[in-house]
Amino acid sequence: MDKKWSVAEAKAKFSEVVDLAQSHGPQTVTRNGRTAVVIVAAEEWERKNKRRGSLAEFFAASPLRESQLIVRRPRDRPRKVDL
Repeated sequence: MDKKWSVAEAKAKFSEVVDLAQSHGPQTVTRNGRTAVVIVAAEEWERKNKRRGSLAEFFAASPLRESQLIVRRPRDRPRKVDL
């Protein structure tokens, strides 16, 4: 139940907005008819933002790991900058 609330409604019924975010999912708050913010339960926020492994693990699991891809870097000199 993703209900849309105007800023004025959300302000007047903030406790209800929070309760609904915790029990029924994200609640959208609009300003001038456009989405301004989405209120979600803390548990959902933490779950969606939880780190899943390290960068090294990400690269190790890449399907390109065994592709024998060769990355060549340009050997150009840095450009001169007048300071």
